[in-house]
Amino acid sequence: MNQDTICAISTAQGGAIGCIRLSGTEAIRMVESIFTPATPGKKFSEQKPYTLTFGQIKDGEEVIDEVLVSLFKGPHSYTGEDSVEISCHGSAYILQQVMQLLIRNGCRLAQPGEYTQRAFLNGKMDLSQAEAVADLIASSSAATHRLAMSQMRGGFSKELTTLREQLLHFTSLIELELDFSEEDVEFANRDQLMQLATHIREVITRLVDSFSVGNAIKNGVPVAIIGETNAGKSTLLNVLLNEDRAIVSDIHGTTRDVIEDTTNLGGITFRFIDTAGIRETSDTIESLGIERTFQKLDQAEIVLWMIDASDALKQIEQLSSQIIPRCADKRLILVLNKADLISVGQQKELEEKLSGLTTKDIHHLFISARHKQHTDALQQLLISAAQLPTVTQNDVIVTNVRHYEALKHSLESIERVQEGLSTGISGDFLSQDIRECIFHLSDIVGEVTNDMVLQNIFHHFCIGK
Repeated sequence: MNQDTICAISTAQGGAIGCIRLSGTEAIRMVESIFTPATPGKKFSEQKPYTLTFGQIKDGEEVIDEVLVSLFKGPHSYTGEDSVEISCHGSAYILQQVMQLLIRNGCRLAQPGEYTQRAFLNGKMDLSQAEAVADLIASSSAATHRLAMSQMRGGFSKELTTLREQLLHFTSLIELELDFSEEDVEFANRDQLMQLATHIREVITRLVDSFSVGNAIKNGVPVAIIGETNAGKSTLLNVLLNEDRAIVSDIHGTTRDVIEDTTNLGGITFRFIDTAGIRETSDTIESLGIERTFQKLDQAEIVLWMIDASDALKQIEQLSSQIIPRCADKRLILVLNKADLISVGQQKELEEKLSGLTTKDIHHLFISARHKQHTDALQQLLISAAQLPTVTQNDVIVTNVRHYEALKHSLESIERVQEGLSTGISGDFLSQDIRECIFHLSDIVGEVTNDMVLQNIFHHFCIGK
């Protein structure tokens, strides 16, 4: 498959300019067969690499478009192969005409992510850098952009490479000892190996722990909107998203399933989860929705517990005994909605009852979601509650679930190495655990990854990249 020359439209529809990308051994010849440079006398294949050539794409004598063509010679190209990019006008008709010409000349339509897959297979980047390309394209905030750039530039890979080289050095010494087992010699200093294992465990632990932050930055800080029926949860979701995402009704139990969507507040992506209202019900479908509500509560980092301010006194009594213990490991914001329906005296009474509950992880706020009163203050509370650090392109933070799983396995292996050194385990078992740690670290950068994993990774890329 990698011998084929591939082509794809690599720009989105609707723009003034459209770009078609080719890669493969026949890319230059195929473009030359349909492209006539404006300057006569010099073939396209004779142009200098990394230059632009102006001319026409022709189907026989018919001119399809006037274009600019970029020439890249392998291995100094994105894929490591000969590559050509045709920049033409963004008309869908023109782009399709050029694509059909290329296919008639032997080109094949590229699969999703095939250009980046070829770059990986040709050694232009490791697998973690290739995965960062997809993250960079999908980045929707400054933080996700910085993390993707850091990973694509190899910051994560360099850290793993250093650990692997240190482990390979020691396991080679231990395996050398096994060759001289009858002579009872020791090449690998066990004290130095314990120091190294301790250091590696600290580094991997830091990377594993960074996933909670990385996942929140990449996929959005999960915020569950919880509360009784008709408290205004769906109205608040629509206000936060600035669109009518959820059905709003005065009828109790309207929301029966979980609704999720993301938005960016203050440079932070939040994933809001509107849940079914909590109440006693005999409706089977509504009961399933309420069950999912509690599942989402467990997954959330921030909980917006919605309370109808006009009927809040009885719920405040439940806060200390039920709600706050259930949210003990969460950042809890008590949102007293429909504040426009209560008097100043009633609000003051509620404030007094809530004052004893407020801590650094528990806040309360009176709002009117329907009239968008104090919802801006709620947004500021959410930004503060997210507690995400400022991210730079030099930070190494894990955002990929596959990397996270591999790091957890490598952490288990290095902990077994530490335990084995403490108990004086034989060198062959020690070497096995070290090699297992190396295997999982290598899996992240793609040195031991099988074809099925590769297909799954690149299948989720966009066509043209």
